[in-house]
Amino acid sequence: MEPTGQRVQRMFSSIAHRYDLLNHLLSLGIDRSWRRKAVAGLPAVRSGFYLDVATGAADVALEISRRLPEAGRIVGIDFSFPMLRRGKEKVARSGRGNFIRLLYGDALHLPFADSVFDGITIAFGLRNLTDPLRGVQEMARVLKPGGRLAILEFATPSRSWLRSLYLFYFLRLLPWVGGCISGNPQAYRYLPESVLHFPEREALGGLFKEAGLEYVTYRNLTGGIAVLYSGSKPGDQQ
Repeated sequence: MEPTGQRVQRMFSSIAHRYDLLNHLLSLGIDRSWRRKAVAGLPAVRSGFYLDVATGAADVALEISRRLPEAGRIVGIDFSFPMLRRGKEKVARSGRGNFIRLLYGDALHLPFADSVFDGITIAFGLRNLTDPLRGVQEMARVLKPGGRLAILEFATPSRSWLRSLYLFYFLRLLPWVGGCISGNPQAYRYLPESVLHFPEREALGGLFKEAGLEYVTYRNLTGGIAVLYSGSKPGDQQ
């Protein structure tokens, strides 16, 4: 299924009120460890500047503030106002509001100058962009030389028995449970469809190289249900 910006924007806005609950419920809480692993791969820079793209309810931005306590500033950007409201509420409760700023913006046209961030993350948002390569190129543009980009995305397990079990859950149970709790069945039908039609592993890693990044790697998480991709911008970290 080809995502369109306005449709995806409306969809995420409609499920913002149940987004956190469903993330943790449908992943059995494993999503927290995935985010921790993504943040652990970012360079630890004193008074560093970090960006979380498609920040949603700010889970990754908050994880950066916990894992990298010396980070100077963290910016989260998203194009859904209801998601940003949820994120701002969580940031306020965390007491990290002086360090985390959430902004409305488009991942394909990041409102930042070139080479300003020490590390960038995007968790489960790349496949929702109308032009994923353009999204990676934009993140590479605003990354400092030597800075690192970490992307979390869903995938399908390569082992046949696990793949069969996963697809039954992913295509049958998840849409039903997600639809019942969120009140938007279409949103949780879109999730598996978008994952199954999105490039994985070597193909997605190729976008990093096409965007000019180096030291590109990918790491299967939880049997390949999710994959952590990472790459660095050529140059030395300042």
